[in-house]
Order: sequence, then structure tokens, then C-alpha cells
Amino acid sequence: MADRLTLFICTGNYYRSRYAELYFNATAPAGLGWRAISRGFDPSPFNPGPIADCVLQRLGVRGLPLPAALSHPRRLTEADLYAAHRLIALDADEHRSYVEHWFPAWRDRIAYWRVPDLHLMPAEEALDLIERNVEALIEELNGEQGAPHLQRDTDHF
Repeated sequence: MADRLTLFICTGNYYRSRYAELYFNATAPAGLGWRAISRGFDPSPFNPGPIADCVLQRLGVRGLPLPAALSHPRRLTEADLYAAHRLIALDADEHRSYVEHWFPAWRDRIAYWRVPDLHLMPAEEALDLIERNVEALIEELNGEQGAPHLQRDTDHF
């Protein structure tokens, strides 16, 4: 059986969602049956490189692996939303308007965290918060693994 997919979404797919994806994939237990990807509502073509330096530094500090090749930020598509089983936007205050504008049919299927961008929260604090949220998500998914699966509308949030 193929892994189920968690999709982390932020504005630019350069910093917050990328760290959530990489941290999830590096720390989720083998056999969990979930993996993560990330996308952005509005990636900038002006980013210096494929991923924020603070993300690379944090991964190094944590001793977590980097993918062999780092992709550049990717724009969110409806196909991405359909492919994922769990949808998480990194900041409710910032990202609800993007959902309402570009993907209104998905508004009730996306869960929102509260991890603001760099101009509102220093990177170290935001990355700490992402780690805590990802760890709680992994714990939740691990608990669901033992429970019988029920098909319900909330499977895609």
C-alpha cells in the first residue's frame, strides 16, 4: 500500500512549508505509512536558491538529512490538493485569504497552524513551533494507525 500524503502549504514554499516537509519526512517513524510534500500559494522567482538558509542550518543543527537534490519552490495546484490526504497551511491569519481566493472549495478541508512569516516571528521561534506541530501530527497519525479506518469527509483536511 502506498504512503498517505501530508501536504504542507505556505506562501512561498521556501521556508516554513519546506521545513515542515523535511522535518516530517526525517522524523516520522518507519512504517508510519505517511510522507510529506510541500507547496506554496505564491512562490517568488527572486529567492536566493532553492530553500531558505535558516532551514538548511536548522537541519544541520538537528543532524537531519537533506534530500539528494533540493527542488526550487513549487506553486500549489488543485491536483496537489486532490493527491493529499492531510492538508495543512502553516499560518491561519496569512493563508486563509489565499485559500478563499484560489481554492474556495477546499476551505473546510485545510487545517491551519499559526506559524507566522519572518517579519512577525524570528526563524528560530518559528522553526521550533513547526517542530512541535509536526511532532504532534506524527503522534496523532501514529495513534490513527492502530484504529480502524473510517471513510469520512474529514479525511482530507
